[in-house]
Amino acid sequence: MPIELFWSLIRNRRAVICGALAAVIVASWAYLWLGAGIEMEMRDMGGGQIMALPPEWSLPYAVLIFVMWVVMMAAMMLPGAAPTVLLVAVLAPGRLASSTRIPATAMLFASGYLLAWGGFSLAAMFLQWHLDTAGLLSETMALGNAMLASAVLIAAGVYQWTPLKDACLTHCRSPANFLLSRWRRGALGAVSMGTQHVLFCLGCCWMLMALLFVGGLMNLAWIGAIAALVLLEKTIPWGGQMSRLTGAFLVAWGVAGLLRII
Repeated sequence: MPIELFWSLIRNRRAVICGALAAVIVASWAYLWLGAGIEMEMRDMGGGQIMALPPEWSLPYAVLIFVMWVVMMAAMMLPGAAPTVLLVAVLAPGRLASSTRIPATAMLFASGYLLAWGGFSLAAMFLQWHLDTAGLLSETMALGNAMLASAVLIAAGVYQWTPLKDACLTHCRSPANFLLSRWRRGALGAVSMGTQHVLFCLGCCWMLMALLFVGGLMNLAWIGAIAALVLLEKTIPWGGQMSRLTGAFLVAWGVAGLLRII
C-alpha cells in the first residue's frame, strides 16, 4: 500500500471518529439548550405572582431527569475524553483482525465510557430526587440553602488538592500506559476498556459534578463553565497546576459564602 494512501486512510478514520464524537456532543448540548424535555409548571403563588416550577416527582419525571443527567454527562465529559478515544484508534492497528474495525473499536470504547457515566447519572438522579423532596432545591434545580452550597464549594475545592484527584487526573491526561497494558480484543473488550478507564475520570471529576447543584442544573452557562474546566484540566500542559488553583478558588468562594451567612 502506498504510504500516501495509508496516511489518507488514517486521517479518514480519525475524521470519522471526530465526526461521530462531535455529532454526539453537539446533539447533547442542543438537547440541554432546548430544556432537556422538562416543561416547567406555571403556578400561582398568590398576590398575582406566577412562578415557573419543575413538575412533581413521579416515575416518568424521574426517567426524564435520568436522561437529562446522561445527556449532560455526554455533553460535558466527551470533549475531554476525545484524545483518549483517538489514542485507541492510533493503538488499534495490529491489534485488530481488520483495520476497518478501528473506528468501531474507538466508538465502542467511548460507549463504555458513557455507560459508566450512566451509572453515575442514576445515582445523581436519586440524589436530586431526595434533595428536591427535602425542599433543598430551588426552581432552577440549585441548592437553596446557602450554607449547604458553601459546604459543597469547600468540599470540591479541598478535593482538588487530594492525592486521589492527582492520581486520577494523571491517568486521564496520560492514558497510553493504561491502554497498552489493558488492551482487550473484540467489541466487549473495547467496551470493557472504556468502563475501566472511566473510573479514573470519575475519580477526577465527581466533586466537580457536585458543583452542578450549586449553580443550578438548568443554568447552561454554569454547566458550560464546569465542562470547560474539566476539558482544560485534562488537555492543557499545566492542567495539574490549574486544578490546584481552581481548588483554592473554590475554597475561598465557599468560605466567603459562609462568612456572609454568619
